[in-house]
Amino acid sequence: MNFGANEVAELREKTGCGMMDCKKALTEANGNMVRAIEVLRERGVAVAAKKAGRIAAEGIVAAITKPNVGVLIEINSETDFVAKNQQFIEFSKACAEVVATENPANISALLTCNLGEKTVEEELKEKILVIGENLKIRRFARFEGTTRSYIHGDGRIGVLVLFNPTNQSSDFEELAKDIAMQIAAHNPSWLARTDVAQKTLEKERQILTAQVVSEGKPENIAQKIVDGRIEKYYKENCLMEQEFIKNPDLNVSEYIDSISKKINQQINIVQFTRFERGEGLQKKEDNFANEVAEMLN
Repeated sequence: MNFGANEVAELREKTGCGMMDCKKALTEANGNMVRAIEVLRERGVAVAAKKAGRIAAEGIVAAITKPNVGVLIEINSETDFVAKNQQFIEFSKACAEVVATENPANISALLTCNLGEKTVEEELKEKILVIGENLKIRRFARFEGTTRSYIHGDGRIGVLVLFNPTNQSSDFEELAKDIAMQIAAHNPSWLARTDVAQKTLEKERQILTAQVVSEGKPENIAQKIVDGRIEKYYKENCLMEQEFIKNPDLNVSEYIDSISKKINQQINIVQFTRFERGEGLQKKEDNFANEVAEMLN
């Protein structure tokens, strides 16, 4: 058995399943976390993989958009109290400005950039001393071109979208806000179904097939059921096929086409990114770890 209490605890946090289910899945998967999640999903026990990872870290997601560049950045803190600290908020925005201006390749490069008379890393260490909590610049995204952003819940969720319209009318601005809010609310994994990797699709079909078989469906209709669920998967996970939040009679693609015709120019979404504060991070929970250890023993 190539796993211990921490792995069981992690799998439970990621899937919401019971400890014994997680232990059995890890045993079957020989300790492989990815395969264990698949096992739980095949049995219909786990929540969807896109929901995996309980949000446990605090901090802020901040965004800036300029005429030809947009930036989304996440900086973590230990407590929600610090996340509302004005110095912390201003530091987050200042870091986003540096990313926009200097275009660093990664976090390590960003830390070496100048922020006023100091480097970003020196400013970060100073903020840690002044605020009294560990702070971490976790990630950022930077798009060049016509970008629009949306921040929800005082920095809990942030979205950055890159468009390619030839001009920015009031109708475009409304559409851009709608699309960013759509992404924030429904968290699509891909822009269109053509972006879904074949490997991902094959794995999803495998999991769905296992679910249908476990439900005892006749073999002659099992494939049709799986095909239907794949279509549902596209509609839930591909932005262009999702129901438009302001008008469920349209999907997002149809909404964009309607505005494009109205203003007589084609509006396209080039790419997007969505950060949710602390997603995939976990706070230490000693009592729960002990509980799992006892169960394993």
